[in-house]
Amino acid sequence: MPVTPAVTVVLTASQRHRLKKMAYDHKTPHQARQRATIVQLAARGRSNARRAAQTRMHVDTVRTWRGRFTVGGLPALSDRRRSGRPPSFAPLQVAEVKALACQLPAETGTPLSRWSCPELAREVVARAIAPAMSATTVRR
Repeated sequence: MPVTPAVTVVLTASQRHRLKKMAYDHKTPHQARQRATIVQLAARGRSNARRAAQTRMHVDTVRTWRGRFTVGGLPALSDRRRSGRPPSFAPLQVAEVKALACQLPAETGTPLSRWSCPELAREVVARAIAPAMSATTVRR
């Protein structure tokens, strides 16, 4: 099977500056630093195998990030949205539960000295903030 040559990566001055900042900034997450380094080495004309050896990553990983950058530019270096379970509670419900937890129980007419998670969960259901909520969810 013939091997297709890799697309050459050409960087603009602003992309080069941004990638350099990503690669060397100590506040940048590790994965973003690795991806920026891969693209920088690709712009210098290094092969995938050589870049993989320099960055101590697998050749497939290097090839993936080089391809994503050539197709989508700098925004393509961030993680893609992943599937997962949708949130059970709306942000408004979460805020209402937090506001209730910050109030003293005596202010709400409850004869408690302070909230426990089960009591707070019962109060959330009684006030119809959420149809059901467990004490574990309140604790989290």
